[in-house]
Parts: sequence; C-alpha cells; structure tokens
Amino acid sequence: MHQSYFSLLDMAIVGVPVFVIGIWQLVSINREIAKDEASREDDSPKGSGHPVGEHRLDDR
Repeated sequence: MHQSYFSLLDMAIVGVPVFVIGIWQLVSINREIAKDEASREDDSPKGSGHPVGEHRLDDR
C-alpha cells in the first residue's frame, strides 16, 4: 500500500473520535445551559419582589 493511504487511515482513526467527542460535548453543554436558563426562569420572581418605595435608599 502507498504511504499516503496509511497516513489518511491514521488521521481517520484519530480524527473521527475527536470530532465525535467534540460534537457530543457541545450538545451536552448546550443542554445544560438550556436547563439552567429554564430553572432560572421558574425560580426568579417576575418583579422586584416588593412595592416601589417600601425601603429607604440607604437601607441596602
């Protein structure tokens, strides 16, 4: 066999799993971000949590 075929085979053996793992990690991270955003929307109050003017400005 020609030497270039061995180099292509070697690149495929290493490159394909690396590419697949990279895609899998990207999908996994995107799912985690979506899950965090969804839980943040459920937990956060819609407004400030208290009426306007209830606290003094120096009461922080």
